[in-house]
Amino acid sequence: QQQLVESGGGSVQAGGSLRLSCTASGYIFAASVMAWFRQVPGKEREGVAVIDSDGNTAYSDSVKGRFTLSQDNTKNTLYLQMNSLKPEDTAMYYCAANAPSLMPAIQALAAGADEYRVWGQGTQVTVSS
Repeated sequence: QQQLVESGGGSVQAGGSLRLSCTASGYIFAASVMAWFRQVPGKEREGVAVIDSDGNTAYSDSVKGRFTLSQDNTKNTLYLQMNSLKPEDTAMYYCAANAPSLMPAIQALAAGADEYRVWGQGTQVTVSS
């Protein structure tokens, strides 16, 4: 059974940093496309960052230059380092995976939430001004 478990959310002041983690099980981590989405009540789930099976990354314009993806294949864990956080980054953050997949990161980011078959339970990030 494919499963994703997120951690690392919390509350910070504007300008602060958080690191989210997503640990995967039940599939070949390195042969997948993995992503972080975020959602606020009343809005659609928004793709934030994607990493493909070659390690290429893609970011939404709203987080480019502030958020950084990395992964540890030995731990089957994906990380999202979030710096210079803004109040508009406040949302529930979800880890998602599509495995196996060879889709390039840029294409996977544009594809949206429907592309991903496995989702974590979400972790809340709150940024105060």
